[in-house]
Amino acid sequence: MTDFKTRLNQMIDKLKANQHRITPQRMAVLKILATSKGHPSVEKIYEQVKRLFPTTSLATVYKSVALVKEFGEVLELGFTDGSNRYDGNKPYPHPHLVCTECRTIMDPSLSALADMTHELIQETGFKITNHRLDFFGICPECQKK
Repeated sequence: MTDFKTRLNQMIDKLKANQHRITPQRMAVLKILATSKGHPSVEKIYEQVKRLFPTTSLATVYKSVALVKEFGEVLELGFTDGSNRYDGNKPYPHPHLVCTECRTIMDPSLSALADMTHELIQETGFKITNHRLDFFGICPECQKK
């Protein structure tokens, strides 16, 4: 995982390179995405941005998130219940642990994932362009309850 400033600068540079303005509201969205370890929803990002910029609309936040997603600077995790979440720290495919109780999402380190991908390519002949690996269960905090 890269540090906050590096991730933030990568997102800013990508937007600037594509002639997009960095408004104060957009900067707030980028900072939240770059610092969040909890894979926030757009609604959670909006709650935080609204504290700083009360006149900001939910549509503005959606547009900002969609823009950085378009440039590959955020990973969108879609779920069947429609609750999309976003990862600005690791904007590339990686495994996730999802708590079915509190909906917390964590990023485990799995060194075997690269081996698994290579094995799948060798066995099937597929050219793998993307992947998603989610594990569902109950986090330690919810287990204590």
